[in-house]
This record gives sequence, structure tokens and C-alpha cells, in this order.
Amino acid sequence: MELIRKGKVKEVYALNDKELLFIFTDSISVFDKIIPSKIPDKGASLARTSAHWFEIAENMGINTHFIKLEEMNRMRVKRFSIMNKGDVNKNSFLIPLEFIARYYVAGSLFDRLKEGKIKAVELGIRNVKYGEKLPQPYFEVTTKFEDHDRNIDFNEAMEIGGLHKNELDEIKELIFKIDERLNKDVESRGLIHVDGKKEWALDMNRNPVLVDTFGTADEDRFWDLKEYEKGNFIELSKEFVRKYYREIGYYDKLLEAREKGLKEPEIPPLPDDMIKKTSVLYKEMYEKITGKKW
Repeated sequence: MELIRKGKVKEVYALNDKELLFIFTDSISVFDKIIPSKIPDKGASLARTSAHWFEIAENMGINTHFIKLEEMNRMRVKRFSIMNKGDVNKNSFLIPLEFIARYYVAGSLFDRLKEGKIKAVELGIRNVKYGEKLPQPYFEVTTKFEDHDRNIDFNEAMEIGGLHKNELDEIKELIFKIDERLNKDVESRGLIHVDGKKEWALDMNRNPVLVDTFGTADEDRFWDLKEYEKGNFIELSKEFVRKYYREIGYYDKLLEAREKGLKEPEIPPLPDDMIKKTSVLYKEMYEKITGKKW
């Protein structure tokens, strides 16, 4: 078994030329920074939650790379090579992009609306109000293997991803199809699915294949439904941890350093009480998202 990639929270091993093994660690990252704290049971929560959604996607007739869950935090998947930029004629490759669907005004979308980088009229809304439900889902694409993910337009996405327009359109429609099921399921269990990202590959016939992980407390943002109806936004995802680093001022210092091209400040570890709360959150979110017992 050969380690071929060590991400912020997941290790990828080659089992052979056709299969990979994902090992989900208990590490956690925010703002492209790995926090020097481990979150007990986080890896198992992500692996099991993602396996749940892959099985549902397969039952919906959507191709995925999922083979099976091995142990609590290990997943066996089909292997795809990473394509070279602009190679639109290659078959069977991992698309080096992340595809995001947003259903509410939150996170970086809210920040960009406030800064005027996105116009409210583009989203079909008049005023920028945090937590507002969008009249239509907002679909966007970011880079994946750059130092920091950046939003790109669809033309650059097709160039970087080696995609034809019809393939990008198909991926978009498949995401909305999956999320329609996901949104309905989690709402029945007291959650609002705010937004989420997915990753894709193309098979030998250039058909989209859903890969990596999705529908978890890391890749997606969830709010408590009852609290939302009262006007409160209770973060039930990794956003809970991001919020902590915003509140202690670290995020502002990080942004300032990046904007000025200065050395980025080291991210401090989480205090013990935050580690415990975050661990409980990930286990509870597995149960709320999937409807299964831990």
C-alpha cells in the first residue's frame, strides 16, 4: 500500500492501479490551515456519512467511485488519474475542481455580496440579508490544487477541468438532483442544508463520476431548522470551528497577511472544551444527517 497523497484531513493510498484507500484522520482544517488539534471520532464521522450518501447516489442511478466502507474511518474507492490542464480529449480522469451549490446567503457568498464582488440582483434578491433563502440555487466552481482555492468563471473552469460545456451542465444538473434528495432527507431530521461542495471525475466514456466525499459536516454547511425558524443561525458543521477563529480575531489577521503578502500567522490549537464540543458535534451530525445511530 503506497501513500500517494496526504491532504489536510485525509490520506490517500494506492492499493493497485484501479483502487485507492481513503483513511480519514481526526485532523481538522479551516481557511486552508491545519489546526494543531485532533478531534476524536471526526474521521469516522466523515467516512461513514459520506458512505451513506454514496450508497444513496448509486441507488439514484448516479455513477460514483465508492466501492465499500472498510472499518470506521476507511473507504475503498475507484482510482482516477489527475488530468493535465486543458486536456479536453482525455478520458477517465479526476477533474481538478470543486463544484459548489448554495441555497442560502451564508459564508463566503455573504462576504462577497457585502463587498460588491457579487451583485444581489444576480441571485434574484434585492437586499443582502444573512440567512436569506435564495430563490434559485447558486452554482459556482473553485480551483482545487492551488495554494488557496479561488472562485473562477465557467470558461476558466472548462479550461482547467478539461470539460466541454455540456459536461459542465450535466455535472450541475446531477448536483441539484442529489441535493434535492439530501435537502429533503436532512430537513426531515431537523436540519437545513445551506450549501455544499462536490468533486467529480470522468470515466472512459466521459460520463461524470461522483468522487471524494460529500454531504458531511466538513464539505457541507448545516443549520438547525427550529432555530432558523426563530431567526437564529446555529452552525452544525465545520463552520462551528471557523466561527471560533473569527471570534478570537485570527481570521482577520490571516486575511490581512494574505492581502499584504506577509507571512501567515500560525493557527493556534483549539482549547480543550472546543475539542470536546467539536467531537460531540461530528458524532451527533452523523446521526442527524444519516438518520442512523452512531
